[in-house]
Amino acid sequence: MIYISAYGMVNALGNSLEQIAAQLQQGEAPGMQPRESWLLAGKRCWVGEVLGELPTIPTELAAHNTRNNQLLLAALAQIRPAVEAAVAQYGRDRVAVILGTSTSGVDEGDRQVSAGLSGYDYRMQELGDPSRFLAHYLQLDGPAYTLSTACSSSARAIISGERLIAAGLADVALVGGADSLSRMPINGFASLESLSEHHCAPFSRDRDGISIGEASALLLLTREPQPLALLGVGESSDAWHMSAPHPEGVGAERAMTMALQQAGLAPEQVGYINLHGTATPLNDQVEAAVVQRLFGDRVPCSSTKHLTGHTLGAAGATEAALSLLLLEQHLPLPPQDFSRAERDTTLADCGLITAPVSLGRPVIASNSFAFGGNNTCLITGRVDG
Repeated sequence: MIYISAYGMVNALGNSLEQIAAQLQQGEAPGMQPRESWLLAGKRCWVGEVLGELPTIPTELAAHNTRNNQLLLAALAQIRPAVEAAVAQYGRDRVAVILGTSTSGVDEGDRQVSAGLSGYDYRMQELGDPSRFLAHYLQLDGPAYTLSTACSSSARAIISGERLIAAGLADVALVGGADSLSRMPINGFASLESLSEHHCAPFSRDRDGISIGEASALLLLTREPQPLALLGVGESSDAWHMSAPHPEGVGAERAMTMALQQAGLAPEQVGYINLHGTATPLNDQVEAAVVQRLFGDRVPCSSTKHLTGHTLGAAGATEAALSLLLLEQHLPLPPQDFSRAERDTTLADCGLITAPVSLGRPVIASNSFAFGGNNTCLITGRVDG
């Protein structure tokens, strides 16, 4: 079994685990705001911003000076002692860095093209830069690479870290991901008619698209027993369509089934499902149907994207970290918010909760589905009794 010895994150809910836990219970995210600066022609959309000052990139690593990497440093600061302890115990060549992103420094590249950016370096916008930067920053010599599979990127980074440890190629893996706000994905989703002008409302009757957010989340994986564990992982690529989910959810169901099998769990042994729940018409329809087929309506579930925005390449790790926070701090499960829009009663009944409830069993499944039919499911649990 692979365990999680530490985790950290920043997103629209807050810049520390304490802030995020408090806002999660209140059901409000300070960073979810309407903005007119991201879409072309000054159109308004809602985004999830990380508020406040971020750590600065050291001068000697100026070629990696992007907001994406600053978000990584903010998450790293929360778990730095655990990372340094792992390096001291195992050595710099036995700690892997596996990250996921879909934007990297694309925003810096955009600003360079638009008006010129002081200190711009092409490496900033390379998709491989996050892991390269973090490995250099921590002076690590183990495996280091970045995955970019759209919205499943950081979930796949977690899966890859688990496999590196299981294969004996690393003793510890620093995994997760980051995505910062950028005009490219925001306008791209708008061109696909998948971006909402309003605060996104997953599983609502009038849902019309996503709200994009920025975030970073890092997890430290190890073989050493810890109270929190990665119980099972599942992944699939159904390759149904470049941007639409398979209408029957074949790949999504395969990923969830694989995670359950690896964890050795029956569906009823899961205590909560953090749904992908993007608030696009097709995604919510397909996911509700798949969850109903596998779990019925017996397992509480909800999407947290109305609180963080869809953080794209960082979504898998962000929602895995939120799951760990719920497990570790025994927080009530976050309900689906229908205060702004009515629930879509035509969707399959999949156990959506509309009020905070306690976690009955200390096991959480978290779904992340991506363009191209790239699907993941992570199951985490508390194993300290």
